[in-house]
Amino acid sequence: MKPRLNPYQAAPEGVKAMLALENYVATCGLEKSLYYLVKTRASQINGCAYCIHMHTTDAIAEGETAERLFLLDAWRESPLYSDRERAALAWTEALTRIAETHAPDADYELARAQFSEAELVNLTLLIGAINAWNRLAIGFRSIHPVKVTKAA
Repeated sequence: MKPRLNPYQAAPEGVKAMLALENYVATCGLEKSLYYLVKTRASQINGCAYCIHMHTTDAIAEGETAERLFLLDAWRESPLYSDRERAALAWTEALTRIAETHAPDADYELARAQFSEAELVNLTLLIGAINAWNRLAIGFRSIHPVKVTKAA
């Protein structure tokens, strides 16, 4: 795979606006663990290797466990996630797959039971932001860092 272009160079003002949104959602008060779970789950759904690599690496650096990251794709079947995290992950999946789901009432009610109105807006902005980043990374073929290791 070969990168198509560097959006930071091609449209710095647009990326600057995205970074401002990113700064907001990173500091809006949502738990860091939730922030990384949402970013990673949306990136898994979208198939964004660049973002999955980035956000799992950052999550581990912030104290997230590898086990929770490994099982994230099967969060519904694992007892490792809190009710609040489950609500956020359901909302993440619904909005990331918006063309298919149309944001079902059940997912909204689940999220609404765990988040204040302001938190729900912030969570939705977070989900929108990671979906936009995924589209930039996938569309322009961003390549995640690769560590070269020797075979045994």
